[in-house]
Amino acid sequence: MFSHTSGVQALYINQSKRKKERKREREREREKDRERERKREREKDRERERRERERKRERERERERERERERERERKIERERKEREREREREKDRERERKIEREREREREKERERERERERERKREREKEREREREREREREKEREREREREREREREKERKRERERERERERERERERKREREREREKEREKERKRERERKREREREREKERERERERERDKDREREKERERERERERERERERERERERERERERETEREKRS
Repeated sequence: MFSHTSGVQALYINQSKRKKERKREREREREKDRERERKREREKDRERERRERERKRERERERERERERERERERKIERERKEREREREREKDRERERKIEREREREREKERERERERERERKREREKEREREREREREREKEREREREREREREREKERKRERERERERERERERERKREREREREKEREKERKRERERKREREREREKERERERERERDKDREREKERERERERERERERERERERERERERERETEREKRS
């Protein structure tokens, strides 16, 4: 009787010890889980802080680029103003020269009026021919410009095709990754927490890669927009040149009209 009671007590004590040990083991596992969760939270916090710093730097870079564009616009305005001033000075010089030349011409007119008239006629004809040639050259230049634009458009189209192909390849890669992910998931179930953690790391890396790709795409969009703006500026400059040419033609026409009035 005594021996049986002692055996029961020993069994009870051993069971109690094992229960306590299992309880401590579960508590250690829960503490490990809590520690891993705290670690993940710290990692998320660091990542959010890093992204916020990056956004701040990007905003600062964008402000700097805007300031640079503003400075460039001011420099351009100043250059145009100086050019207009120089053009006015040149026009004054030309006008003085024309006055001198007209005076000389009146002096010579008495001696060789008839010959001069014929010469003027020949000059007018040559000027018309030169003007026609200039017009043809402008047309050729326009055509060359249109061809360059078509070439640029073809290049842009090629780039878009390449980008679509890269996107399809990325999609295929993502699909392959999803298949591998499903396989890994089955394996991870067997490997438990260790492989699940590695997979979460890989997922974060893929997300960062997507973000970098989106950033590169935004940069390419900005480059294309800057190229378009430069092209529009070149077109405006060509239009100003055409306007100056028309003004010179009007000036020549006024001179011819003056000559005709004198002959009348």
